Amino acid sequence: MADRYDGVRDLDDLFDRHWRGMMEDHPETATYLGWHEFHDRFTDLSRGAIDRRKAALHEPLDALRAIDRSTLDQAQQLSYDLFEKQVQMEIDAAAFPGELLAVDQMEGPQNDLPFLLSAMPLQTDAHHDDYLARLRRIPDVLDQTMALLDEGIAAGVTVPAICLRDVPAQVDAHLVDALDEVPELVPLAGSPAAVRDEASAVVRESVQPAYQRLREYLVSTYLPAARTTIALTALPDGEEWYAERIRHHTTTDLDASEIHAIGQSEVARIVAAMREVEAQTDYDGDDFAAHLRTDPRFYFTSADALLAFYRDIAKRIDPAVPRLFRLMPRLPFGIVPVPPEQAPSAPAAFYLQGSLALGRPGQFFANTYDLASRPSWNMESICLHEAVPGHHFQIAIAQELDGLPEFRRSSLHYTAYIEGWGLYCESLGPEMGMYTDPYQRYGALDAELLRAIRLVVDTGMHALGWTREQAIAFFEAHSPSPKHEIVSEVDRYIVLPGQALAYKVGELKLQELRRRVLASGAGDVRDFHDEVLRHGALPLDVLERLVVSRFGL
Repeated sequence: MADRYDGVRDLDDLFDRHWRGMMEDHPETATYLGWHEFHDRFTDLSRGAIDRRKAALHEPLDALRAIDRSTLDQAQQLSYDLFEKQVQMEIDAAAFPGELLAVDQMEGPQNDLPFLLSAMPLQTDAHHDDYLARLRRIPDVLDQTMALLDEGIAAGVTVPAICLRDVPAQVDAHLVDALDEVPELVPLAGSPAAVRDEASAVVRESVQPAYQRLREYLVSTYLPAARTTIALTALPDGEEWYAERIRHHTTTDLDASEIHAIGQSEVARIVAAMREVEAQTDYDGDDFAAHLRTDPRFYFTSADALLAFYRDIAKRIDPAVPRLFRLMPRLPFGIVPVPPEQAPSAPAAFYLQGSLALGRPGQFFANTYDLASRPSWNMESICLHEAVPGHHFQIAIAQELDGLPEFRRSSLHYTAYIEGWGLYCESLGPEMGMYTDPYQRYGALDAELLRAIRLVVDTGMHALGWTREQAIAFFEAHSPSPKHEIVSEVDRYIVLPGQALAYKVGELKLQELRRRVLASGAGDVRDFHDEVLRHGALPLDVLERLVVSRFGL
């Protein structure tokens, strides 16, 4: 790997070499981003390859620091600083054995591979050859995954057992007899018969036996060895690891206790606001939470009806967008159901980025599993967050920015910016004609409350000694969310330590910066949004610096 940076001549050369190396090392990312190569392979998850990649992380940083920053113009200096931060974040993360936590209810090959295969281009013979090549390599991915899990057992670094209960069923989805329902074959429905036949043979003879081995391994070996604790701090070097996760996801120096206190304060504020909105509804009983959980008018009788409701919301948002935004993406998005094998453990909704290069739209995935736990009263805020003007705007606009190096246009490193933007966009509802129904306004507050609860619960479980039961109880005491959704959320925080902190931390910074810009009179809301979006994803301190400079604050 060292020769990647030999003879680097300038900043753009460094960025280009590094980006190509990233795509080669992580071909799944290359596919999602529309990179034109490497669709026929997977990331090498062997121990030797992982160690080589970790050892090589300093090389781009050494090459960067050999370039005299003072000779660069202002735009190049920003890219220099962001590249330095991004590589340093990767080095900091590599100090901990995250690769050993290779499978849980949210991530792992049983969930990741179907998304990847569905994102692959299938327009040409070469595309089909790549697809078939990847199918043939799935057994290697599963074998390497099991080797990492074995290593984790030996090192005492395992996923909490409570979060693995749905994983065997997720694997079962790959073992169904009906070939047209096998996730690896579904994307080929419109492909030539010869391709489908060859793929079917690979699945039957190679892929399904490999998944069967994975299932047997999980049930007989890994689950019995999985830990009974839930905190990241219960693992070796866990306190340092959780502190790194907080820095990584929030891009701040806040510690767990400070974030916990912010969460408690925000929970109290939002609950008080919810009580005010509750009084504006037509409900006159004494158990509003039960009313929200059980009144049939808030629930759907079919998945199609739920999806249609989201699509109607998106159409109502569209006319209001130009009032608040000048920068808008060219890439469209679609609203689709979460794949059934993932739905039981998936959140209510999430976004998967598209690619202009591959002609693939962004996708807003709506969870249609257990319709009795999917209320309509929070769907306007969800749509604002996941689609327009939330993740779809931010991610698609970044991809379409001209003149920026690829690592900035495609960066998904800065969770606080990305998820903070999504939550901030929920607060734009009144300005965009949403939340005119007090139930939807209540739902928006409940969604904000969820993110505030995360600050309390994530830090509670991973730093302050809370049990899973305490976390669920705190959640239930403050939120009307259905029990299934609460449990799913808490288990998500267990396996993604620190990630859930990013939403509120990022949103609070964006709200603060907006207030300062508007109060100064130096710009309007469209000016503010343009400045936030025109650089790609950023660490929060860099975002603040740019906003302060742009508006003279």
